[in-house]
Amino acid sequence: MQTLGICKHYDSVTALSPTDLTVQDGEFLTLLGPSGSGKTTLLQIIAGLVEPSAGQLIISGKEATHKPAGERGIGMVFQSYALFPHLSVWENIAYPLRMRKMDKAAINAAVQDALDMVQMGACVHRLPRELSGGQQQRIALARCFVYKPSVILLDEPLGALDKKLREHMQAEIRKLHKELGATFIYVTHDQEEALNLSDRICLMNNSRIEQLGTPEDLYDRPATAFSAQFIGYSNLLRGTAQRGAGGVSVLHHGRHTLPLDAAAAREGAAQALVVRPEQATPCGATEALLNGQVTEVVFAGSDYRVLVDVGGDEPFLLRCSRRDAPEVGANIGLRWNPAHAAVVNL
Repeated sequence: MQTLGICKHYDSVTALSPTDLTVQDGEFLTLLGPSGSGKTTLLQIIAGLVEPSAGQLIISGKEATHKPAGERGIGMVFQSYALFPHLSVWENIAYPLRMRKMDKAAINAAVQDALDMVQMGACVHRLPRELSGGQQQRIALARCFVYKPSVILLDEPLGALDKKLREHMQAEIRKLHKELGATFIYVTHDQEEALNLSDRICLMNNSRIEQLGTPEDLYDRPATAFSAQFIGYSNLLRGTAQRGAGGVSVLHHGRHTLPLDAAAAREGAAQALVVRPEQATPCGATEALLNGQVTEVVFAGSDYRVLVDVGGDEPFLLRCSRRDAPEVGANIGLRWNPAHAAVVNL
């Protein structure tokens, strides 16, 4: 599937800037971003629910920009489930097959396969109101998958579920994706969900693509300050870059001078080092890249989250094991591998 300059305007408001995006066959791509970033508008254009203002949409190598939604061969799962309240589980799943006028034997076999896939065979005669939220979500997924569309769109399908059930359903969706081999395009604002599910993530901000890449790319190599802050938590150490002798570059961050990747350094530019909380470790003053005072220590189950005042506008967040956690008020040093710290422009 491919979009070429697809955009959407509502009078003077731009809901989606011109967007070029290619999704490979069988790929799991997540559209991730905050509210108003354009991710849902893009999904709705692909689904045929919103007419684009300009641009082109290609599905399976064929022009589909203005093709009716029902003729695109696309399946869609909504957060609201959209199950027919007067139909049983079996009838809900069978509905798209009946609309395609399949014979009864084929419908029965396909519905049974879909029920087995989502482990809901014991509930075939129940109505949607007799199911839990998680069970309704499974039925919505089964109804979408039953006719094996080549492209499946999922619009925040797990948003209404509790954390434990959401994690279980993520595993189910990953399994279903592998079994079906279909192209999945998944919309969410949940960064953890995107990291867990995706082959690639399309991070959106202000109606445009901010960064496109694998989960590892976006987490380890953020291209912008927004990417660094939206995907996981990052300590952004802002300053001015300076190229030194012998190919060594530094970032002047307040009273600290920090080593900087020479390839990314831009002389005199406002840049920031991106240091993840788990990348830094406490150390003695002689080994430290930063020094500061511990202002808060929070127990987080498997580890402690430690806030350190390093003299900047924001405290430095450090994750420590129970054994290594310092006490509030302690003066500590912080170090990390400079090669692992990304650099972004400000």
